[in-house]
Amino acid sequence: MNWKTMTAAMGLALLATTGLARADGELNIYNWGNYTSPDVIKKFEAKYNVKVTITDYDSNDTALAKVRQGGTGFDIAVPSQTYVPIWIKEGLVQETDPGKMENFKNVAPEWANPDFDPGRKYSVPWALGTVGVVVNTDAYKGPADSWGIIFNTPDELKGKTNVVPEMNDVIFAAIKYVGGQQCTDDKTVLKKVRDTLVAAKPNWIAMEYNTIEKMGAGDFKATSDWNGSALRQRLANPAIHYNYPKEGYGLWSDNVVVLKEAKNVENAKLFQNFIMDPENAAGLSAFHRYANAITGSDKYMPADMKDAPEVVIPEAVKAQGEFQKMCAPEIQDIYTKIWTELQK
Repeated sequence: MNWKTMTAAMGLALLATTGLARADGELNIYNWGNYTSPDVIKKFEAKYNVKVTITDYDSNDTALAKVRQGGTGFDIAVPSQTYVPIWIKEGLVQETDPGKMENFKNVAPEWANPDFDPGRKYSVPWALGTVGVVVNTDAYKGPADSWGIIFNTPDELKGKTNVVPEMNDVIFAAIKYVGGQQCTDDKTVLKKVRDTLVAAKPNWIAMEYNTIEKMGAGDFKATSDWNGSALRQRLANPAIHYNYPKEGYGLWSDNVVVLKEAKNVENAKLFQNFIMDPENAAGLSAFHRYANAITGSDKYMPADMKDAPEVVIPEAVKAQGEFQKMCAPEIQDIYTKIWTELQK
């Protein structure tokens, strides 16, 4: 080994042991659309000299189906907590041991050891949120704290109401509306759910994900939706209000995992650690408008999020929230049959 090669090798070893190594290369992220802060990505690219490419998806089922096919070229994906166990069980993701990463100390204790990923062997938190009802109060003045807006649509909102077509969210909401419990196998309840959805659909204008633009523009006057989306809608139009249904509403989290087939594993790990930094977590929240699970991020959060009713769940309705989970396969099969019928 000549002196130039030896010097370079020693330099690389020193960088590695001090944690200052630059990664270089690429990172391919597969994430929900309109969900990733360009500023945070630029910051990551500059810090590690990594070129990031982002490909969008519109649902958990879309992402899961794509990754199951293999050969995606993606390194990272962001499934919801209900789906993470499926990705793990099917061997679609690899252990990256986020619990041993430098920034894991910033993860809020209640999110450090979740049921869907015990010990955080695979995933790191991306965002936290709720599912509720959004109404344009210029179009509808009545009470909107019920899933009845969606499933028994008031006359003023018929033909003007959208449903975000995330199957588990919709089925969860319908079960709550008819008085059932999450993951029920009660055939009477499930028949009510099926009948309620089929009867409600003619009153909907659409089943779309594009609610931020269409609610803001007035194309939709009401929709089922996620809270961060609702906040972005209200900032565009103050008449838009987010409501927590009295029958019960879902709580969820999205989480960053590294795919088994990832080509840029080290860069993916760097990204997992990077987004557990409080300032970076706040930067993501400032864009997608959801809360995060990173302690210390509060001081970096936008002022308009610190007391936003879409983000800070009011005390009066906290007890109505329930963490959504993936039901047993035989129950999920029933949900899928109901959902398939609804798509006809």
